[in-house]
Amino acid sequence: PARTADRGSTPLSRTISTLQRSSSVTSGTGAAIKIEEINPVKKRISVEIPWEEVKKELDAAYRTVGKKARVKGFRPGKTPRHILETYFREDAEGEAVSNLVQRSFEEAVQANSLQPVARPEIDQNGIQPEKSFTYSATLEVEPVVEPRGYIGMELRREDASVTDQDMDERLEELRNMYSSLQDVEDNRPVQNGDFLLIDFEGKLGTEPRKELTEAGFRIEVGSKRLVPGFEDALVGMRKGESKEFTVRFPENYHIKDFAEQDITFHVTVRDVKVKVLPALDDQFIKNFERYENIEALRDDLRKSLAEEKSVRAKDALRKAINDRLLDANPFEVPEAFVERQILGMMIEYQRRMVINGMDPENAAKVAANLHDQFRGEAARLVRTGILLRKIAEKEAIAVDDAEIDARIREMAGRYGRDFGTMKASYETDNLTEHLKDQILEEKTLDFIESRANIR
Repeated sequence: PARTADRGSTPLSRTISTLQRSSSVTSGTGAAIKIEEINPVKKRISVEIPWEEVKKELDAAYRTVGKKARVKGFRPGKTPRHILETYFREDAEGEAVSNLVQRSFEEAVQANSLQPVARPEIDQNGIQPEKSFTYSATLEVEPVVEPRGYIGMELRREDASVTDQDMDERLEELRNMYSSLQDVEDNRPVQNGDFLLIDFEGKLGTEPRKELTEAGFRIEVGSKRLVPGFEDALVGMRKGESKEFTVRFPENYHIKDFAEQDITFHVTVRDVKVKVLPALDDQFIKNFERYENIEALRDDLRKSLAEEKSVRAKDALRKAINDRLLDANPFEVPEAFVERQILGMMIEYQRRMVINGMDPENAAKVAANLHDQFRGEAARLVRTGILLRKIAEKEAIAVDDAEIDARIREMAGRYGRDFGTMKASYETDNLTEHLKDQILEEKTLDFIESRANIR
């Protein structure tokens, strides 16, 4: 029964020990238990329970069923066994199997110091009269990891100083933010950097596809927002002009029907505008209430750039640490962990697309199609998380309630929220444990960095 698998997933011993390829034991209840290693994080438990134990459990199940059974002509609890077997055999045997599996599975994982990370897959053929009951449970377990190579790493830290080029690029970004769009002169041909309003229809073969069709679409030519070749084909067109061209979609396109296919587009240019950047003068400064002159703006930009580059340098250093850890500690991870990570990545990707204006249903489809593409990064994140947790355990690095409160207080101040309200929200949404894990990873990385040789 399906419920057998559901009930067999109780979190058990937190101790992890290395198993031999195969081991056999006899439990205290007389069940013969055999453990096989499919791979370092996947085990198969084979269990054989003697008929004597099965019969006891089956008798108890029929007693339970008999107390509830309503059979015409018999008072509750007085229905003969053979009548119960006629009408309630499936219920009684299902209850007996569920109890036998639950009890023996817990006994097996405790006796072998296993730590299941997901519900086991149960394979059983039910109860056969006068025969032992047998089943197998395939389960994934925590990997056994003894972290190494995290002390004395040779690392390089990026230069976080702000250059004149950095300043010029940031000022150019600001000018672009306050730019305006104006009509092109003399109906000149479209150039890279122009902003177009277009209608387009895409066909796969001779069939128009609604996913490739839109009216009133705005695009900056050269922005590379669309598939390679599409924006290039717009260069040279004029306002009011229509054109037909074919582009080949990339093999990793998120809609598989179109991947590596030649798509023919019919495009009409409805409007062409050019971006005009403002001059860096006193008039430009009026866009900002907090600055009196250009120099004050430059000083603030330099300060924010320094903070950004410092964060970027720290992130790059942390990535280098994680890369070194993964190289020095190869191990397999449970597929259940990877799938959970992929699911989280898909949900986050879908959320961002909805924020950017995509229809929620289409966003969900796009995110689902990226499942396999997320797998490599998901496995990497899972391995990194396990390694950092094992290092924290080895080095006695921990997070207390005061540190969690301090982080919530910091975030509340950053977002202008009340500390008590934000803390209650974290507790209500079960996010406190996630925040604790995040702080623990940060502290562990700080520890590794403090023991590294950094140039």
